[in-house]
Amino acid sequence: MAKADRKVAVVTGGARGIGLAIGQWFLANGHQVVLLDVDTSTLDATQKQLNRPDDVLCLHTDVSNPEQVQAAADQVMARFGRVDALVNNAGVAVFKPALETTLEEWRHVLSTNLDGAFLCTQAFGAIMVRQRSGAVVNIASISGLRASTLRLAYGTSKAALIHLTKQYAAEWGNYGVRVNAICPGPVETDMAKLVHSAAIRADYYDTIPLGRYGSTEEMANTVGFLCSPQASYINGQSIAVDGGFDASGVGLPTLRRTTPALQNVGQVDGSGDPAS
Repeated sequence: MAKADRKVAVVTGGARGIGLAIGQWFLANGHQVVLLDVDTSTLDATQKQLNRPDDVLCLHTDVSNPEQVQAAADQVMARFGRVDALVNNAGVAVFKPALETTLEEWRHVLSTNLDGAFLCTQAFGAIMVRQRSGAVVNIASISGLRASTLRLAYGTSKAALIHLTKQYAAEWGNYGVRVNAICPGPVETDMAKLVHSAAIRADYYDTIPLGRYGSTEEMANTVGFLCSPQASYINGQSIAVDGGFDASGVGLPTLRRTTPALQNVGQVDGSGDPAS
């Protein structure tokens, strides 16, 4: 297939974790891929790891900076001449009690998670609107669907991102551009391993019917589907990719204790991993 005929996917926060897995999904499915990230050293290492110079463009970009975002969009058009998918994955979090969260921390989270998605969608989405085709997927969070502790800024930013998704979908569906979001539950990433203690992991297992964290590949598969022709009539939706976390209420630990076949589900061993 000629280079000009191949689809192009842009992934923000693409240097590691979920963003990198999404970029790899697009590569495996024939796309040329643009990875944006503010972490220069990690992005450079990822570029070397992928070793696909003809197919991968890595751009150091702070998504909260309008000039940097527009410069990235200009470079993508100069290199590839089209954009077929945008995944707004870049995000930050502050985990603190509400009264300890400062305005500076609030603005830092909102400027990346919400302003960044707005700026990137305006810049790259405009290209898709002109093409009258394309798909945007925002990486929201289960924290945008249900409140939990220590996530005042993060949860609010993700809830706003879910509504931003609907606003774009309502207008851009008229141009053939679909806009959706996924809401991951806890995912096995390097960051999760650093910040989730055994106690926190046990809390999650107590609430998730599938009794485990998700994988980056599972998130990428869902994003890839939403950007594919198979999802051609899905627009303005936010899909929880969470093992049933959003659907569940109280009672899972009791059910597991009182049902012999389920007594090992969700238990955490000494390493902080679920017992098999």
